[in-house]
Amino acid sequence: MSNVRADRVGEQIKKEMADILAREVKDPRVQFVTVTDVDVTGDLQQARVYVTVLGSEEDQENTIQALQKARGFIRSEIGNRVQLRKTPEISFYFDESIDYGNRIERLLKDLNEEKQE
Repeated sequence: MSNVRADRVGEQIKKEMADILAREVKDPRVQFVTVTDVDVTGDLQQARVYVTVLGSEEDQENTIQALQKARGFIRSEIGNRVQLRKTPEISFYFDESIDYGNRIERLLKDLNEEKQE
């Protein structure tokens, strides 16, 4: 039962987080950020936020650093918007699944081209 609640809270945090990043965070390093997933622990104490960033690897690293720096502000805003007794601790991670999927797609395309030759 708690997993259902954690998933529901994660979805709500994801929605609010996207709005906060788009409208409230003023750090210029936080641009072109997409929240792809939020994993909340069953006890609702920790939230792992996965993001993608449009830009170079350096842009991605700078954005993650800026998000970590703004973590307190973001957590406060989440606390104001999501009705929980205690707002989860937030940590940010770069979501590599898109890069991984693109790599798999390229490999499959290359295999298909080799097969046709």
